[in-house]
Amino acid sequence: MDNKPAVTVRYIVNDVPAALAFYTKHLGFTVHQDTSPAFAALDRGPMRLLISNKTSAGAKPMPDGRAQEPGGWSRFQVHVADLKAEVERLKKAGCKFRNEIVEGKGGAGILLDDPSGNIVELYQPAAH
Repeated sequence: MDNKPAVTVRYIVNDVPAALAFYTKHLGFTVHQDTSPAFAALDRGPMRLLISNKTSAGAKPMPDGRAQEPGGWSRFQVHVADLKAEVERLKKAGCKFRNEIVEGKGGAGILLDDPSGNIVELYQPAAH
């Protein structure tokens, strides 16, 4: 059986051990590889999340000098069965959100910040 992930996402972070703890403790990722403090690879279902600090080869500055930095608005989405309960659990754990729950025809979502300011969108699809 091939255990390669279906999709791999890289996030640049300020602190790999803090990000590793956040994703494993709060969002159910498991550690695939940990070469802290520069890099770690985490798995959740068919997704692999690569977290790199600025010393990692995957986060080196561009040839024109631009630095790769954490934050921004790009994100991946984690589906949850009960969004309100997840938000309450994460708030009690001290996690920070960028907004409140937004509801639409397709479901409801909220934007969660990791310790470096990268976004994870928690999403509960509407029942059909």
